[in-house]
Amino acid sequence: MIYLVEDDNSIRELIVYTLNNSGMEAVGFSLPSAFWNEMSHTLPSLILLDIMLPEEDGLSILKKLRSSGATKKIPIMMLTAKSSEYDKVIGLDLGADDYIPKPFGMMELIARIKALLRRSDIGNNTEAEYRKGDLYVCPSKHIVRVGQTDITLTLKEFETLCLLLENEGIVLTRDRILNKIWGYSFDGENRTVDVHIRTLRQKLGKAGDIIETVRGIGYKIST
Repeated sequence: MIYLVEDDNSIRELIVYTLNNSGMEAVGFSLPSAFWNEMSHTLPSLILLDIMLPEEDGLSILKKLRSSGATKKIPIMMLTAKSSEYDKVIGLDLGADDYIPKPFGMMELIARIKALLRRSDIGNNTEAEYRKGDLYVCPSKHIVRVGQTDITLTLKEFETLCLLLENEGIVLTRDRILNKIWGYSFDGENRTVDVHIRTLRQKLGKAGDIIETVRGIGYKIST
């Protein structure tokens, strides 16, 4: 089930109609209060969230979702008329997994949703574990731990960390990370990767020093 929070009736109805006719189940909400009420009964597999909303803005909703243990791992895609880099960075900093500015095509939206859903269960079929100094990562159990402290990461932060660990010592370009984790090209927009690496380092503390910046190319895990 996909939940859409969008106050524009025409956009909401079009998205819900398109998703329901593309083999997915979707429910739309015009008000955050209606969304929160449904969330108290049933959790979705993905949330599409507009920023400019009545009652409560989308960034506030995003922050609440990421601060709750029950909803912190639900994939969230921001839908908004705001397209500046600043707004993208704010949304990604707060834990959004993807960001698509209006206007957008329905085929692009569906492709991004499918890519995000495919990636949401990363590591479920692997028994790999990674240990680097104080850092311990278990993809199958979605565990990230530094010393004795469990670290909470967003889905994309977790996927990015696992990808880097899987390729220890290998420099991954920003474009490769974007294509591997997000499943499509960002047409040269590299700030998304940089934001996720920055928040990863912050959350991992000293353990984040294993993520090296290779100037002008990308990132790697130090050996």
